[in-house]
Amino acid sequence: MAGEISFFELGVGDPERARAFYGGLFGWVFEAGATESGGYAIRTEGPSGGVHGEDPGARPYVFFRVDDMEAALARVRELGGRVDETDLSGGEESVARFGRFLICEDDQGSAFGLHQPPPA
Repeated sequence: MAGEISFFELGVGDPERARAFYGGLFGWVFEAGATESGGYAIRTEGPSGGVHGEDPGARPYVFFRVDDMEAALARVRELGGRVDETDLSGGEESVARFGRFLICEDDQGSAFGLHQPPPA
């Protein structure tokens, strides 16, 4: 299991405003994303990210890289954590472009995400 931060997601009310704000603040490059609410894929010097709309006031989601999602989910459960079975990946086209994403909680209830990047 890798464990490095590989992806982040920002939930905002208006993706266009977020593009202007974060692009102006950090110089990030935004590309059309795969969400129906007008989201963007974000390219940075470090991990890639995304921004989605209709989620005002949300805290950033941090995703840790895993090589095998099923094995990682089994390990989360073995350690007393919980897996939210809602697949955030967004369908086959999105999985091929961005990979798989799931939210988990540790054994104390703190949320984190797991990300299995798409095959190279």
